[in-house]
Amino acid sequence: MTKITRRKLLYTGLATGAAIATTRCASPKGTPNNPAPGPEVNTNQIKDVTLRLIGTGVSQINEIRDKAQEDLGFKLEMRALSTQENNQIAITQPDQYDIFDGEYFSLPLVIPSGNLQPIAVSKIKAWDKIVPFFTSGKFDGLPVEKSQGTAPYKVMYLAGADSTEFSATPTDFATLIPFQYNADTLGYRPDLVGRTIKSWGELFNEEFKGKTSILNIPQIGIMDAAMVAEALGLMTFGDKGNMTKEEIDKITNILKEQKAKGQFRAFWETFDESVNLMSSGEVVLQSMWSPAVTAVQSKGIECIYAPLDEGYRGWGGGIGLSKNLSGIQLDAAYEYMNWMLEGWVGAFLGRQGYYSAAPETAKKYMSAEEWDFWYEGKPAAVDMVDPFEKTLAKAGAVRDGGSFKDRFGNIVCWNSTMQENTYLVQKWNEFIAS
Repeated sequence: MTKITRRKLLYTGLATGAAIATTRCASPKGTPNNPAPGPEVNTNQIKDVTLRLIGTGVSQINEIRDKAQEDLGFKLEMRALSTQENNQIAITQPDQYDIFDGEYFSLPLVIPSGNLQPIAVSKIKAWDKIVPFFTSGKFDGLPVEKSQGTAPYKVMYLAGADSTEFSATPTDFATLIPFQYNADTLGYRPDLVGRTIKSWGELFNEEFKGKTSILNIPQIGIMDAAMVAEALGLMTFGDKGNMTKEEIDKITNILKEQKAKGQFRAFWETFDESVNLMSSGEVVLQSMWSPAVTAVQSKGIECIYAPLDEGYRGWGGGIGLSKNLSGIQLDAAYEYMNWMLEGWVGAFLGRQGYYSAAPETAKKYMSAEEWDFWYEGKPAAVDMVDPFEKTLAKAGAVRDGGSFKDRFGNIVCWNSTMQENTYLVQKWNEFIAS
């Protein structure tokens, strides 16, 4: 199984599986080259249940499927879809799935359909261990508390047990249970750039004409472009995650001008495309996802995930329940959600550069050296390897951007579905076709 990293997501995905039962957690320690085993469990019921999952591939990794089935005891059928397909099925075909795996920015589209049932917070064992920004909107007074776009906290709660209305304050009912997220920025080749990149504005720098790239996913690419435009003082936005038509017109005109000048080498859509562009040297600076940077590094090529002065763009994923779930199947789905937060999955994904929604539980399955590198921002005491035994960072390396608090705390906007989404897609396509 090859590694799937942060979203071959919007257009690709892999099948996964999961299973469930009553969990009795050991607290084993792992090492970078020998990750800890999963939780010890008692599989004595609901073995015949099969749940159907639709998702985008964020966590759809065969090794996770295998471990879930080993630990928990029943089957999960996966459909791996693009974000657009995933949302469409969630909204229009509720009888086709039991569990919805998606991003928080999709919820303003999905929740009004009434096809996801509110999740009883009281049934989530690790709820009190979830990063507080998800559950309370607070995070040590850092910029993430005031971030623009569809911050997960804004769409975390529902007004009641039968509601399709978001609640601005905490309730006993959640939309999705988060399990992973990250802070996105620009990646670059220091050997080809020749200096440190500190600002989003560098993406439009003529110095790199014909050697930059932006991702061709309208809802995300437009926000990266907005970060660049604001950094250069070309325009400002009331909310980059919910632009007006006038703002969309202006930013897409700026993009068209940059394209006409030959600023961009390409517009990538998949993880592999971004890795290949950077590895080949065709592109020296581009929108990038954290594991794509480490994939370039694993080839022996220096690549940096830039901690930029203006901050990061964030994304977050979670799992929700179909309105059609009931009885033993509903019980199984809750056990699956609890398994996802128990720690093994968080540690597995953490070794790829993602963050766990419940870091405290993931820490049980990470070595001290792994935790120090991925979460504390300390120099690697030993070589850091991913879950597939590929070296991602040599001893002595420091994670770009530093600690979890430094990176996550500086998210200034989140992936979003804008009110003018249809118009945005139309204008973005005009830009790509220009």
